[in-house]
Amino acid sequence: MPVSVEKIQEELGVFGVSFEDEDVSEKLVELCSLHRLTEEKLVCEWMAYSTTRNVQLTVSNLCSMENEVLNKKNLRRPNVKKEKHCGSWDINSIQELIEVETEEENLLDSYSTPAKGSQKRILSTPENPQSKRVPSMTRSPHLLFSPATFSPSATPSQKYSSRSNRGEIVTSFGETQGTSWSGGSAVGSRIEELGEALKNHFHIEELTSVSFPAQETVTVLGQIGCDSNGKLNSKSVILEGDREHSSGMQVPVDLSELKEYSLFPGQVVVMEGTNSTGRKFVTSKLYEGVPLPFYQPNIDPEDCSQQMIITACGPFTTSDTITYDALKDLVDVINRDRPDVCILLGPFLDSKHEQVENLQLTITFEEVFKSCLKMIIEGTRSSGSHLVFVPSVRDAHHDPVYPQPPFSCYETAKEDKQRVHFVADPCTLSVNGVAVGFTSTDLLFHMGAEEISSGSAGAPDRFSRILKHILTQRSYYPLYPPHEEINIDYEAHYNYAIMPVTPDVFIIPSELRFFIKDISGSICINPGRLTKGTVGGTYARFLVKKETTGTAERKSPCISAQVVKI
Repeated sequence: MPVSVEKIQEELGVFGVSFEDEDVSEKLVELCSLHRLTEEKLVCEWMAYSTTRNVQLTVSNLCSMENEVLNKKNLRRPNVKKEKHCGSWDINSIQELIEVETEEENLLDSYSTPAKGSQKRILSTPENPQSKRVPSMTRSPHLLFSPATFSPSATPSQKYSSRSNRGEIVTSFGETQGTSWSGGSAVGSRIEELGEALKNHFHIEELTSVSFPAQETVTVLGQIGCDSNGKLNSKSVILEGDREHSSGMQVPVDLSELKEYSLFPGQVVVMEGTNSTGRKFVTSKLYEGVPLPFYQPNIDPEDCSQQMIITACGPFTTSDTITYDALKDLVDVINRDRPDVCILLGPFLDSKHEQVENLQLTITFEEVFKSCLKMIIEGTRSSGSHLVFVPSVRDAHHDPVYPQPPFSCYETAKEDKQRVHFVADPCTLSVNGVAVGFTSTDLLFHMGAEEISSGSAGAPDRFSRILKHILTQRSYYPLYPPHEEINIDYEAHYNYAIMPVTPDVFIIPSELRFFIKDISGSICINPGRLTKGTVGGTYARFLVKKETTGTAERKSPCISAQVVKI
């Protein structure tokens, strides 16, 4: 049936909306015809869109509604009638019917309350079993940190105390023989930005819409996603196109022609391939991401002295008590080795600790944290080491939204103001011209649960692939949607979680096994956790010195690194 402008005006009149612009009239008729909507249905769509956004009826706003609402609805809902089917069935019509029925089931499920213990990802390939995580002062007389004042369990952990492997070096990097380990005292525009970098690096002339029907090979830009609530697999990959070329439309991706690939949800990619029907993109080539350049500071060569850095990640107390035995030992290590910088990443009071979860402490979480900081700062004062405190989303007293602001509840004494630094998570620091990047979030674990791959994908192991993704995606948390344990403020993420440069040293603590890896010139270190359940864990130490030679080939400023048991 032809679209009636008069009918559209009549339907709009019910809501007290009118228009006189002829361009608006033409656009309304175009939307009805293109998206197969009745006049009544189109008006309903417009009223829902305009009411929530408080916008006027203009051609520009109609175009915005088309991009944000109608195009996506068309992709999600193929034109399949749920009536008695007459004639022959083929694989395409059967698949369309399955998709429509599945979507309607999902819609009904969204109005019901899930049973206790049910998982939100049920339409999926089988999920990996959940990690069996066990969440979690110096001995000098002047340290006033008595756990008995706030914990009913002040007995030292027997397993921790009886460990026999303290100080054992468990992995190393670089030339460590004869090294003196001591120091002195001193979501949208992101696709376009990364796409522009890929386009320039690989000299790509033209990008095409992901849904454009083409028999010949075309090149498209977009973000990897999953077609259901389940884990990503080779059959569930979709590509959400950029706004400029694809208006955010999505298309399923066929990976059968790729010999090697490594993908995760949220990854921005450029693909070459064909899309003969406009409904499935068969990719034949995947362009790797491009990392940012390394930091090039303007500093005097005489100032490029060697620096020693120690880094440790919480929990700092074993899971069976809150006596901070491991942290006391770390303070002793700092006083003994006198590192130039000590980077301590939370949690300092772990929200997953049994006594915290059960509210068994006799003082507030903030008071425990302040006592903990006082013990660290006063206990290491004689070492002269700079202390860098990094929050964690598992810190019981702090804001649990990523990215996190610095700690702000501790008043630093006058003599410590120059050496104590509270920074955000994530953060990139310059240590004598060496860029050190870090985040306390267990990104390795989160991405490892979502990444899929075929072949070697340019990296020898899973950790290396994930680390390469992080560096080439230029973000301290590129996974989208995020892991269910983390809450992300995406406006803040765009402002504070994007890497300014590729770190010379990247500290990325995880529950997974510790390591030291060279990823395209960036030394990536997982120091592990200072405690693992009821036993001691590990920390890391490394030496850095910014090279000032004029050689064309870059040399890593990380001279050597070790992971050591506490």
